[in-house]
Amino acid sequence: MDDPRLSAEGELALARLALDEGDLTHAAGHLSGAIAYAPTMPEVHEVLAQLAARTGGGLDLFPLDHHPFIGTVVARAHLLAAAGQPAEGLELLAAATGHAPVADWAGVPWVGAPDLPGRLDPERLARVLMQICAGVPDPVPESDRGPLRPYLRLAEHAIEAYPHSGLLLGAGSALARRAGEIDVAVDWARRGVRHWPSKLAEVWLGYAYRSAGRTGEALAALHRAVEHDPDDLSVYADIAGTLADNGRLDEALRWTDRALARNPTFDCAVHTAHRLRYRRDGALAHLVALADFQRDHPDDSHEHSDLAECCHGQPWLSQLPAASEAVVAVLRRVLATDASPAGGRLRLTGLEPPSAMRALAATFPDLAVTVAEVAEPDLREPRRSPVRRLWRYHGTTAVPAAPVPSASAVERIRQLAHPAWPHPPAVYDAAVGLATVDLDDLLGLLVHPPEPPATPLGRTLTEHDPTLWVRSVQVWACLGLLHHRADEPWPDSTRRRVLLDLVWGIEDWTTEAALFALVTAGWVDPAARSDVAGIVAERLADAAEVARHRPVSIARSVAQLALATPGMSDAARDAARQLLAATDPPAGRAGWFTRLVNWLTGRRRGRSTAHR
Repeated sequence: MDDPRLSAEGELALARLALDEGDLTHAAGHLSGAIAYAPTMPEVHEVLAQLAARTGGGLDLFPLDHHPFIGTVVARAHLLAAAGQPAEGLELLAAATGHAPVADWAGVPWVGAPDLPGRLDPERLARVLMQICAGVPDPVPESDRGPLRPYLRLAEHAIEAYPHSGLLLGAGSALARRAGEIDVAVDWARRGVRHWPSKLAEVWLGYAYRSAGRTGEALAALHRAVEHDPDDLSVYADIAGTLADNGRLDEALRWTDRALARNPTFDCAVHTAHRLRYRRDGALAHLVALADFQRDHPDDSHEHSDLAECCHGQPWLSQLPAASEAVVAVLRRVLATDASPAGGRLRLTGLEPPSAMRALAATFPDLAVTVAEVAEPDLREPRRSPVRRLWRYHGTTAVPAAPVPSASAVERIRQLAHPAWPHPPAVYDAAVGLATVDLDDLLGLLVHPPEPPATPLGRTLTEHDPTLWVRSVQVWACLGLLHHRADEPWPDSTRRRVLLDLVWGIEDWTTEAALFALVTAGWVDPAARSDVAGIVAERLADAAEVARHRPVSIARSVAQLALATPGMSDAARDAARQLLAATDPPAGRAGWFTRLVNWLTGRRRGRSTAHR
């Protein structure tokens, strides 16, 4: 069922059969499915028209209940238009676009009819265009702009019908800007200001100029917007963002300071100020303060992406760092060359973490691995005792000491595990789906990671770097531990005790995963912040001490975790930076890994501008 048109034809055949039998409810259900698969397919609209003719309009067969199926919403939109209510139909199509922007919901004849806007109120048309803008990025990636074209034609026809509507011109400019039609956006916005001198019209013009690279004119328009309404602090944030994007950071911060002096809790100004301060000096405290603000003010005026933008691409703040063990380098090299190591031998000068050794063995079970020596301190022993043990050793071979997880736990982790996230509070929230997984299952997942799912993510990791999947599972399992009995007070909680056991257990990837869970606790729970900072600093000092005697493959990652820890002391941060400087990765490796993670996430950067 990967072919949408074939799927639509199947649904359409069932709809016709149900219609012939007089089963109108089932016919409507199959039509909803067909239109979701192929929203512009003429045959679907023909059968929808037949159903409408049989039922006096058919609207009752496509109700908008609490969680309507998107195909039902779109079918109802077309029926509303056919029944003489195109404004209501456009609003439903705009809602569908906000839900699934890459589908061509509006690419049908009635939306593109030149005479349609003349039958509608211009202000209502403008609100539809603003609704569309609020649901898509600014700008929309070029490959995804096709579904916006019908709306852009609608805007063109609307402006022809109402050439003096400043609101319509401004909303059309915002849509044209998102669709990459920058010259059109500037023209419409300038006309909008001429016919409707106002704050909003100037803001639309400022954004159009900014997209055109005309920074001076953009700032002039935004300054005029402030003159129209000195109390709209969002414009102050717009000016600050524009100045910062053009290297004028000190001026930008003066504008955020002006806004915060008027209202210290205005969300746009707070987000922009913290982002710019972090950009200025790189102090993690700005991001932690922003996360605290988001937690304490959940009802912001609109969604902000400043925290995610600052964390993007940074180890542990938004993604797993690459594993650095020698066995992992061998694994990647063999996969890259499509060579078969069957019957081959690998000699290691020293023992490496059990998860890394097990990942190599799982990928290449016929590869014979020998270890020349086990240096002191012995990697096979926990860093502290007594602790909960995840591994036991037979010679230099690690054996899991935790039971195999249940099938339900495996399915849950396969749905959630991923090597990237927007920022620590977001990954904490996402991991709540593991809150009901048993403790033994979570521990079992750490040493018995399941196969990757049959998804693009799973197939890519299997082909290029299976270790990244193992590490993802371990990180999310530890995040699940962070949700275990979350009602228990932190100092004496089961979750803290278990994570500490993992932190001080055998040196392993699970050490990093447990530390990240603790770091995340520090981000989301200010009461745990000081305790977490102390634990991470202590583990960092231990890694640095061991590294004086033998290689510690996780040392670099532990240092990165320390730099991501809220409330970390200056001394510990300095120690982390020194450790990082002493463990620079080989040239090219970090760039390769970042490209892989960016490809996997498909993340598109850009700050939200709401409907502007």
